[in-house]
Amino acid sequence: MHPSFDIGFTTLPAYFTLLMVGFTLAILLAHREGLRKGFDGNTVLDVGLLMLACGLIGARVLHIFADGQFWDYVHLCTDPSKVPALALGSGLKCATDAQCFDGGLGDVCEQATGLCRQSQDCLRVFKIWYGGYAYYGGFLLAVPVGLWFLRRRRQSMWHMADLAGFAIPLGLVLGRAGCFLAGCCFGAPTSSAIGIAFPVGSPAWDKHQQAHLLAQHAHASLAVHPTQLYEALGALAICLFCLWWYRRGTQFRGQNFFFFMLAYAVLRFVIEFWRADDRGAALGLSTSQLISLPLFAWSAWVLWRRKPWPAEPELAKPAPDARKPA
Repeated sequence: MHPSFDIGFTTLPAYFTLLMVGFTLAILLAHREGLRKGFDGNTVLDVGLLMLACGLIGARVLHIFADGQFWDYVHLCTDPSKVPALALGSGLKCATDAQCFDGGLGDVCEQATGLCRQSQDCLRVFKIWYGGYAYYGGFLLAVPVGLWFLRRRRQSMWHMADLAGFAIPLGLVLGRAGCFLAGCCFGAPTSSAIGIAFPVGSPAWDKHQQAHLLAQHAHASLAVHPTQLYEALGALAICLFCLWWYRRGTQFRGQNFFFFMLAYAVLRFVIEFWRADDRGAALGLSTSQLISLPLFAWSAWVLWRRKPWPAEPELAKPAPDARKPA
């Protein structure tokens, strides 16, 4: 776990930094491949940046409402004392605010208890650099907005959507690497050799402490499945296959995009069984699993019929310029 990068004059949050680097590289890769296929480079960049912005917004919204964080954000504005305080670990009690801040546990040391708290912050929900995203929320907002934008630009929606088949999973590779460094999105305890223990103050350590699974002076969490790395490796495999397939030539417009959506739905559905962080649940399934099911069905149906749905509207030819001679 390495939650931040120290670059001398400031520190950068590892998760948000890698997330931005990952999707920046994804946009640049899509731009390069789009130029090879004859797409307008500016349109590729424009839709990529628009989808990135929408992805951050949608992922934030789903996190707030599906991951059990809604009331924490409300209480941070109205009454921070209702947000659970966090301990430094190893039986230590904080003495200064700096200890809490350096440990990433808050910015106020509660002298009476020796626990760390956040001060009142009504804008915390908008501070996206602190993390707090649910991928599918971003996907469900970014994709329809991106398709709408392409239609407005009079571009073939599904033809260009094929670029997302390898661009989105590339962004996910670095995004999940950032999750690993931040310690979020951790897995369930395991006794296998691939289990990884996260240090004091990590989300996994805090959850295991609250569940009384650790000794009082434990310096690390229980060994857990590194589900962040599972997904990163799976997304990398999807990215490389879709890029190879795209260059080789797909059979119909949108095929690469729908294959990515199907493959990722399967990957995410399986990995969710090993996840142990708070991420919403209903009907015995997590929020992401519930979203994966209709996306899988939609993708499987499109791939089976070899025709994207919804169908693209016919792009009307532009009217001739009256100022030019016929």
